[in-house]
Amino acid sequence: MLADDILRLKEEKNAVILAHNYQPGDVQDVADLRGDSLELSRAAAREEADLIVFCGVDFMAETAAILSPEKRVILSGAGACCPMAQMITGRELRGFKAEHPAAAVVCYVNSSAEVKAESDICCTSANGIEVVASLSEETVLFVPDRNLGRYVARFTDKKIIPWDGYCYVHDRYTTDDVLRAKSLHPEAEVLVHPECRPEVIDLADGVYSTSGMARRALESPAREFIIGTEVGMNYRLKKDNPGKEFYPLSEGAICVDMKKTTLEKVLSALVTLEPRVVVPKEIADRARGAIERMLEV
Repeated sequence: MLADDILRLKEEKNAVILAHNYQPGDVQDVADLRGDSLELSRAAAREEADLIVFCGVDFMAETAAILSPEKRVILSGAGACCPMAQMITGRELRGFKAEHPAAAVVCYVNSSAEVKAESDICCTSANGIEVVASLSEETVLFVPDRNLGRYVARFTDKKIIPWDGYCYVHDRYTTDDVLRAKSLHPEAEVLVHPECRPEVIDLADGVYSTSGMARRALESPAREFIIGTEVGMNYRLKKDNPGKEFYPLSEGAICVDMKKTTLEKVLSALVTLEPRVVVPKEIADRARGAIERMLEV
């Protein structure tokens, strides 16, 4: 079986396999660690492994390479990118900064290494509020996700100027989706991601990162949940909570790039050690600084 071959090669090559929560179920099953992108990269940095096989998209493998410069990092889904991360470049961010020279730049980790390197500090979907609150500047440029920027703005008096980027999976959710799901499952708790539009967030029972959703599902007394994030998350939630039911807010909430990873590609990555993800040292050092400043908050 493919899974057996993967596990055998993983041991032979002293590798750790990381799978994002949105990955296909069979890929999650062969992973050593499942979680969100930064959670996985930080965990991998602590592992005594020579090789990191990242089952996710490009910026995630870049972050792993930034935090583990001594390890070889492979992106198992060749060509898997994050469309939102591609909505801003380092050059565009430099122009944005020039228009607002007194502002601090907060960069969502769902961005390229080049954009992280141009930022003052990174944040995750879980800690964006705390990161913005930690800054002395009164004006904050928030890149690249406008919806997460607007969500963070609800909890601060600072002036937040968001870049006009978005996650196409979360941005497609509508209030009709929420009302329809609630009518079908009236007893279910509605959990949505902060990358959703403001009007969708207003109808939810809770707003969580993927890791936050995993914790809430375990702790909540509710037996049913409507999940407003990429459908791959439901696989993990069902596996971790066999006595509970999880319904997608929309069956069409699929990230095509997250589904580019297959068991065949994981096996190929372990055999060929390609495609390798390398971040130039000058960019990696600056990007690492933005990540480390976040971790200090």
